[in-house]
This record gives sequence, C-alpha cells and structure tokens, in this order.
Amino acid sequence: MPIAQKISTVHPSGDKRFRMLAATMKRYQYAPDALIEVLHQAQELFGYLEEDLLLYIAHSLKLPPSQVYGVATFYHFFSLKQKGAHTCVVCMGTACYVKGAANLLATLEQQHQIKAGETTSDGQLSLVTARCLGACGIAPAVVFDGNVEGHQTSESVIRRVEECLYHGS
Repeated sequence: MPIAQKISTVHPSGDKRFRMLAATMKRYQYAPDALIEVLHQAQELFGYLEEDLLLYIAHSLKLPPSQVYGVATFYHFFSLKQKGAHTCVVCMGTACYVKGAANLLATLEQQHQIKAGETTSDGQLSLVTARCLGACGIAPAVVFDGNVEGHQTSESVIRRVEECLYHGS
C-alpha cells in the first residue's frame, strides 16, 4: 500500500494524540514552515518521533519525508527512539570536550553498558550527547533529567546518575 493511502489527516488508530497534533497543524494552517513547532508538539505528545509519526507529519504538511527526517535528526531535542525513565545528556561542545566530556561519556557508557544514543535494557536510562548546551562557563556540563550541572567529573556523573535511578532525584 502506498504511503499516501496509509496516512490521512485523521489517523485510523483513533489515538487522541493524533487529533491534538492535527489541531496544532491546523492552527499553523498546515504551513510547511511550521515543521519545527509541529515536531515539538509531536515529541511532547508521543515522547519520541517514530517513523510512522514522521510520515504522518510529512504527509499532513505536504513535505518530503526526507526533509522532516532531516530536521528531526538535526536537532538534539528530538528523539527517534523511546527514551528511558531518566535521561543523561553529555555536552560535547568544544569547551566541554576540552575539559574532559569524552571521558565522562566513556565512563557512563562503561558503567551502564550502553553507547550514546541508547537506552538501558530495563528502560531506566537513556544516554545522549549534545553538540553544545551553551553552558561553556561551567564545562564540562551534563544534563540529568533536565537539570544542567557543571564542572562534572567521572565520579560525580556516576554518583548523580545513581541518584536519579535509585532515588528519583
């Protein structure tokens, strides 16, 4: 079945999130230049941007799927995979990299047996990298569940991730 027949403005699943997303697209008059706003809303509603959702957005905004995918993969905010209950983002910008971000990342990968961009098998932790968080003055910076923390060391990131995982903070 061709993709155009598979996807319609009203999603066949009946999932209310698609109706909410359609309302967002309608508010922007299905304008192709509203793509980033629509992707943000989709991410908020669904938690991540799976392939079918990207195709639905491309069809609705009359954009090529490659353009929607390109935007979704360019910005680190967007995720194409379901994230874990907790997220750890290691900044790999120049200042952070120079001050040891690569070592922090390697420590976390080894400690939790995952690579950057992956989630632990129990779904508890997603490890992500960012091109730059804009927190150069406190390099190396790491974001733990949305909280930016600077001047990190291998010991502090392990301790902080364990706090997130086992104490929910």
